[in-house]
Amino acid sequence: MEFGLKFFITGIMLGVGLAMDAFSVSLANGLNEPFMKKRKMCTVAGVFAFFQALMPMLGWVCVHSLVTCFRIFEGFIPWIALILLSFIGGKMLYEGIKAKDCECCEKCAVGIWGLMVQGVATSIDALSVGFTISEYDLFSAFITAFIIAAVTFVICLAGIAIGKTAGTRLSGKAGILGGAILIFIGLEIFITSFI
Repeated sequence: MEFGLKFFITGIMLGVGLAMDAFSVSLANGLNEPFMKKRKMCTVAGVFAFFQALMPMLGWVCVHSLVTCFRIFEGFIPWIALILLSFIGGKMLYEGIKAKDCECCEKCAVGIWGLMVQGVATSIDALSVGFTISEYDLFSAFITAFIIAAVTFVICLAGIAIGKTAGTRLSGKAGILGGAILIFIGLEIFITSFI
């Protein structure tokens, strides 16, 4: 495959499109944890970037080896995203309501397992991108996944920064808003899969 301008623009556009759910969840994480340190911001963005790159590669592998298995699994993707994001969002809502006066509560911060669940939930629909890049050879598919990861990383950092800024202003209500956003994203993924 030739690495021309069209190839890189396509990769960037795929990255932007796939990163929108991760951006929204990053925004919610920033709202929920307004005093998040830069190292954790990079970790959060890195986890989302990793999963956004991993899922298209898994989709590419499925197209080249396990197409029939993936097609069976494809119908469950909206349900999985809805359940995972509703669970994390509900937990954030509960903690936000329970700890009304909490300004910088470590308990309200998303842990590594919660972050992994968010990463999977926001990127699981990216499996289908493997079909989009199925004509690519392995190296080209890997470069596309890398571009998607880089774009996702930048977009998620921006989402966290925006959320942190709003979170410090919203104080105790930020966790409630963040949880509601996650539940909304889960519902949006679920509903749009049937439209």
